[in-house]
Amino acid sequence: MGGVLDKDGSPEASVPKTKIEAKIIEAVRRREVQGSSMTAFNSIILKFPKIDESFRKCISTFEEFDEDGNGSIDPQELKNCFHKLEINFTDEEIDGLFEECDINDDMRITFNEFIVLLCLVYLLQKDPAAENCKSQVGVQSLKATFETLVDAFVFLDKNQDGYVSKNEMVQAINETTVGERSSGRIAMKRFEEMDWDKNGMVNYKEFLFAFTRWVGIDENDDEADKQDTDKDDDN
Repeated sequence: MGGVLDKDGSPEASVPKTKIEAKIIEAVRRREVQGSSMTAFNSIILKFPKIDESFRKCISTFEEFDEDGNGSIDPQELKNCFHKLEINFTDEEIDGLFEECDINDDMRITFNEFIVLLCLVYLLQKDPAAENCKSQVGVQSLKATFETLVDAFVFLDKNQDGYVSKNEMVQAINETTVGERSSGRIAMKRFEEMDWDKNGMVNYKEFLFAFTRWVGIDENDDEADKQDTDKDDDN
């Protein structure tokens, strides 16, 4: 669904389609009040290697959630883990998070989808008791990475409405590549990579999925891991 254009030519913020999406947008807007420490898009790019390394440390956490060891997490496995760790989410919220992150609608969460889910849980989770539970599965150690991702999104979202528009992406790239003719093309390419539903606005979830690809975490990693496992079984 395309957005309505506002005065500066950018689509107006979309209406959240689900309750969990509305909560994510609200949480992002609360965070945006604090502003961003980033001053250029290049500062985000320079953090790619460290973020990739942090993401890959989540593999053991993913395997813990994957109770049957089939390489993915189903809705019940996700609920079991949340309840076991006493993370303060209702079943409805857990289902909502699952649906938000299951971009293929195949009723399973793969590793890159799991990374996005963890980022969203971190953003949404406010219960101090749940913070302690997260440390038990190694997520608390990734706090700096999660904060960097939120900070990067806040930097891009210049008008702090919870969405990134094409104009905002162009502005962010131009601030980094002043005077370069290719800056507009770079901005458009990055924006298209983020705007999954092609509505002209990028929400935090879309940004996270694009980010996992930018740093090298994607479906290919899942397939490669599966192939390696199959080879080991054959030997």
